[in-house]
Amino acid sequence: MNSLERFCFNLMGERARRKRDDYLSLRTDMIKARMKTPFEAYLATAYVSAIIAGLLMAFIIGIITYILKLPNLVVYRGQVPDIIITLSQYNLIIGTVLVVILSLLIFGGITYSLFLIYPGILAGERKRNIDSTLPYAINYITAMSTAGITPAEVFRLLGESPIYGESSVEARFVARDVDIFGKDLVEALRVAGQYTPSDRMKDFYQGAVASISSGSNLSDYFRNKASQYTRENRQEQKTFLETLGLISESYVTALVAGTLFLIILQSIMSTISGSSSPLFLYAVIYGIIPMGSIMFVILIDSMTPEV
Repeated sequence: MNSLERFCFNLMGERARRKRDDYLSLRTDMIKARMKTPFEAYLATAYVSAIIAGLLMAFIIGIITYILKLPNLVVYRGQVPDIIITLSQYNLIIGTVLVVILSLLIFGGITYSLFLIYPGILAGERKRNIDSTLPYAINYITAMSTAGITPAEVFRLLGESPIYGESSVEARFVARDVDIFGKDLVEALRVAGQYTPSDRMKDFYQGAVASISSGSNLSDYFRNKASQYTRENRQEQKTFLETLGLISESYVTALVAGTLFLIILQSIMSTISGSSSPLFLYAVIYGIIPMGSIMFVILIDSMTPEV
């Protein structure tokens, strides 16, 4: 734990501990993300951070609201209740208080929600990395197993090979359970398969457990899985390239030809009508094109397999 997490744990750790059973999904996501922060410290940090962020933004927005006298801009039209007319002389104070309360709730809630979903995001990133490196990791396991190395040592060697990314991290936890906690390999694989974020890795672990338990040839199982995942990886790469081609065509159509058409059309209409207002052109050039390009970049980045 860092100093902030330690401070938050000392402040609200007991409350977080009592809430442990209410956050089973969060605890599972933290394990799948292989986060080193204890659950109680993380939840306590979420509490404190949400309060601090809410108070800070409420103070800033409240000051801005009061200085600019934004509540006084509210205009009543038609018939309104007498109580509102009576309180209208206190518009500035009441409006500022309401803005402060809303800001506290909104920004505090957003901060707290971000803490809750962050482990799931990390677990999703690890899943992508595991799925992309698993075929190569299993080929490495197959080579080691064929050379006569014991299964426990195979996973230990895989865990010491950083070139296989998060697949190495998963194997490292298997080796840890065997070497430090004294579990047998079958139990270590079963636990690792329960908490891995990748369905592929979970299926691989479960198959390995079944092969070991039934006394089957583990090297043949590794070899079959390596061939299977290689074929699946090749098919996914083909699907990704086809999708990427579709996205590129959409980009050219929407943000190149489409915006060019809008610019030409607006220029012609401005010439015909005699209007010289370039507001729409500014919106297209400085708004639609940059934001659209950023959205396409984010979309492609989220779809691209880890290398």
